[in-house]
Amino acid sequence: MADTAVFLDGTFVPRAEARISAFDAGVQHGVGLFETMTGVNLGGGPRVVGLREHLDRLAESARELRLSERLEIQALGDACLATVERSGLERCRLRLTLTGGDLNLLETSGRSQHRPTISIVAQPATAYPAEMFERGVLASFADARANPLNRFESHKTLNYWWRLRELQDAAAKGAGEAIVLQVSNHVAGGCVSSVIAIHGDRAMTPIVRGEEPTGGVPSPVLPGVTRAFCLGWLEEMGLEVSRQMLTAGDLLDADEVLLTNSSWGVLPVTRIESRTIGGGEPGEAARALRERWDRLVVADD
Repeated sequence: MADTAVFLDGTFVPRAEARISAFDAGVQHGVGLFETMTGVNLGGGPRVVGLREHLDRLAESARELRLSERLEIQALGDACLATVERSGLERCRLRLTLTGGDLNLLETSGRSQHRPTISIVAQPATAYPAEMFERGVLASFADARANPLNRFESHKTLNYWWRLRELQDAAAKGAGEAIVLQVSNHVAGGCVSSVIAIHGDRAMTPIVRGEEPTGGVPSPVLPGVTRAFCLGWLEEMGLEVSRQMLTAGDLLDADEVLLTNSSWGVLPVTRIESRTIGGGEPGEAARALRERWDRLVVADD
């Protein structure tokens, strides 16, 4: 495809030649991390929305999970921008993946000179139906549970199989996303998104990794980049933002429920299972945040 650009270990390669070794730890054992971002070519040079935030999160995960301590953030950022530019797409889905490469985890602490395999792919952005944002979507509850005692849970690792299975089950019900609970039955978030519940002038969201109270149980929730943008915007709008343990009831009784990620931005939920959320249509917060997201994508302010 002419509009697909692939950067692999320092070189742009044709799509048909984008291959990694069968012995790569990403293939052998699922050792790897990834980030999905929105790239833009709308004049003034290529941009990636929230690039620094995504790269910082990736580097933190690589350190904590002992994949690599040697990620060169500036070089990775430059490669991401070059890949967006090479694609020629006005808007693209940018996927940055680190796999384990030739890594024997039984022989290294992960704190050596090891370098992971790096791939960056720019493809046409997913075209979501306008109806999803204008009318909102149905969400279901996933059967799987997030475990706070699993240190990998709050990182964006390659182990997305269970999440995709839950999304398949949700799609069979006509739902656009599946909401995952923790083993304690507190809300974690969507399978591929963060969640925010609006109650009057208060925005409530689950505690993510890095926000836990001192001495508290580790959070199994990924710190979403788009979530962070949205919480800041909600505070600017005058809402009180509360990071806390949420129950399913906190979502079901909310005036609005919002799902955020770097692909669709802000997605309103108007029904969870058989329960109508708020007035059954996207609310004021959803519309305001969607406008801010669209402005961010068009002109990174």
